[in-house]
Amino acid sequence: MQLIKNREFGGERPLFASHDLHLDNVTILAGESAIKECSNIVATNCRFEGNYPFWHVHGFTIENCYFAVGGRSALWYSDHLKMKDTVIDAPKMFREMSEIDIENVVMNDADEVFWRCSGIRVKNLKLHEGTYPFMFSRDIIVDGLESDSKYVFQYVKNVEIHNARITTKDAFWEVENVTIYDSVLDGEYLGWHSRNLRLVNCHISGEQPLCYAHDLVLENCTFDAACDRAFEYSTLRADIRGSIANIKNPTSGLIVADSIGSVTLDENILPPADCVIRTR
Repeated sequence: MQLIKNREFGGERPLFASHDLHLDNVTILAGESAIKECSNIVATNCRFEGNYPFWHVHGFTIENCYFAVGGRSALWYSDHLKMKDTVIDAPKMFREMSEIDIENVVMNDADEVFWRCSGIRVKNLKLHEGTYPFMFSRDIIVDGLESDSKYVFQYVKNVEIHNARITTKDAFWEVENVTIYDSVLDGEYLGWHSRNLRLVNCHISGEQPLCYAHDLVLENCTFDAACDRAFEYSTLRADIRGSIANIKNPTSGLIVADSIGSVTLDENILPPADCVIRTR
């Protein structure tokens, strides 16, 4: 592997179609597509300022690096990435990619990141600002996530999340086969139109959560006191610890809680309208 150290590159495609390179303490200046159509690339202690540096790259490692705002849309149409100990201030990262391993990464503008990706493995990721992280992605495992981005995990499939703290709006819409463990989920309209969404040891906040859900499962979950109008038009099995303020028009299944503030069953409830609701 060729070592390139303590260098600067700018302009159009300075390292186009390179293979078997180790870039150490390299700065990619303003320009476009610096490392395009490449393979087997290692970048350590590097700074990326130009647009689109890693497109169509196959097999690469990025460690202890920094992506400035100008390095937007930096990682697209690529596969087999390992990224560790990296800070990203640029938006629209990770698009149409597969086999991504992320560890100890901070993304300060998480706008439209991880779109249409598959095979994502995350450990200790922080997402700030932006909208729609993980849109249309699948086969995701997360252990350690802090996010205040809006509309996270929309239209995803086959996802397992552990130890997350998510503050958002309209999260987990239209998802399929998603399980979330030991997490705090704070956001309006959580999990609407989901299929096979399972929450285990989670705390839920926000208005009108978990409506229009199909085959929803809650195990040992708690609800914030202001969290009301839950489960409308949902089929579910829910084990709720503590109190839930209000349950509205669930379609079918079983809901058990330590205490229930109120239950709304009105003329708008959908058939079969046979959900069993009881206190423990």
